[in-house]
Amino acid sequence: MHTRWPIGPVCSPCYIVVLDAPAACTGCGRHQPLIGTAEDGTGICGACSGTAFDYTCRTCGLGGRTYADAQCARCVLTVRLQQLLAGPAGHIPEQLQPLRDTLALAERPRGILHWLKHSPNAALFASLAASGEPITHQRLDQLPPSRHLHYVRHTLVHLGALPARDEELDRIPAWLDTVLADRPAGHIRLVRPYAHWHLLRRARRRAAQRRRPAEPGSFLRTRVLVTLEFLTWLDEHGLDLGGLLQDHLDRWLDAGNTRIYAIRDFLSWTTGRGLTANLTVPSIPRQQPSRLMSEDSRWQLLKRCLTDSTMALDTRAAGALILLFGLHASQVRHLTATQLTHRDGNSYLTVDRHPILLPPRLAGLLHQLAEAPHTRAALTRTNRGEPWLFPGLVPGRPTSQSGLSSKLLARGIDTRPARNAALVALSGDLPAPVLASILGLHLNTAVRWAGFAKTSWADYLAARAHDMQRHPGKDVQDGVARPPSSRNTQDNCH
Repeated sequence: MHTRWPIGPVCSPCYIVVLDAPAACTGCGRHQPLIGTAEDGTGICGACSGTAFDYTCRTCGLGGRTYADAQCARCVLTVRLQQLLAGPAGHIPEQLQPLRDTLALAERPRGILHWLKHSPNAALFASLAASGEPITHQRLDQLPPSRHLHYVRHTLVHLGALPARDEELDRIPAWLDTVLADRPAGHIRLVRPYAHWHLLRRARRRAAQRRRPAEPGSFLRTRVLVTLEFLTWLDEHGLDLGGLLQDHLDRWLDAGNTRIYAIRDFLSWTTGRGLTANLTVPSIPRQQPSRLMSEDSRWQLLKRCLTDSTMALDTRAAGALILLFGLHASQVRHLTATQLTHRDGNSYLTVDRHPILLPPRLAGLLHQLAEAPHTRAALTRTNRGEPWLFPGLVPGRPTSQSGLSSKLLARGIDTRPARNAALVALSGDLPAPVLASILGLHLNTAVRWAGFAKTSWADYLAARAHDMQRHPGKDVQDGVARPPSSRNTQDNCH
């Protein structure tokens, strides 16, 4: 028993439920927790019950569960936000006012109070406010990189306190300064212009030409790190770029793995500036997909995504998109509600340039996802930014690729073999240019998938002929020997 009210003894869960659901008292008419019963059986408040129980906030006068000092959680939150975000002059900086306003209006103020007290993100906001300095991207770049800094930066961008920027590219210079801090001067003289005027310049140009570019951060970092490893190897062997021969380069390549073949880009840059002779870094042979889900497994998983209501809605929708259309997880996580359209009784999803007709069941999942109320933290439940179909924990950002893949894998959907199987099926049905245009693939990639699909069909026909010899009366559409046809898949999604 937690306490005893006029209505009788009350346990802790019921105590909270009653206090969090105040209603009009039939005795005094005030909106209060109804902890007593009038003679006619209607609910009345503590004062009308003749007891000392008073659950009225001394600040706002509303009835309900108090949090501290006889105040409700929202009034306490207002005070603590002021304390946390106030600068040296005692007022909240203009840049942090949107943060304060959003948190003050949160649906669950008690959760925000807990966040203010325990979250390192809240502590970082407090330290930025306490310094009294303007908050800029450049100032944040000077802080030690961490996931908390990443969260704070994206929150400020999401709330309009900082301008948006290409985070993957714009944080490369600060990372580069850290990497080059203890490197020889000769390495710095080479790597800094290579990174700034070649890698970053090219990446920014490509980013400007694409609506939502692939995140290039790891791509650039790998090339910089491989270059530094190569320059260190040259120093250890008493070599310099001007005297580098093909034999030297081959020895270095033979001693490493395929990752170090990224040195091709740096050597192309140095050759163009007359720093090295013409050298050859062999291409890594393209391999056929080694992980391919069976067509029967793909059908079973797709059916489960479309019909199993016990699965989370976002997991069902993401899994169906990958299994049916062969979308990459990075494409799925960046989908927005604006890419989903409805006309003439049909629903369409625009992945690249052309809308894709959606089967009714999948369309229903995506529309539910677009219309579902956000269940994320308060800072993500604003009307700012992109209307992501798969919102993440970081305000204004979609869910992470690793997080999405992990959720799918927990339900038996391994994204790579699932995507490979879907692309094989689609390549067997659609010409490469059509496949490239609707899914946003490079034409050469679509052509390679078409070539692989032909090989897959040849293997299928051979296996089917053998199967028919062993079982002459077996139904062609028994579900095991079914050909990988995307048309069949579409028909069965109704």
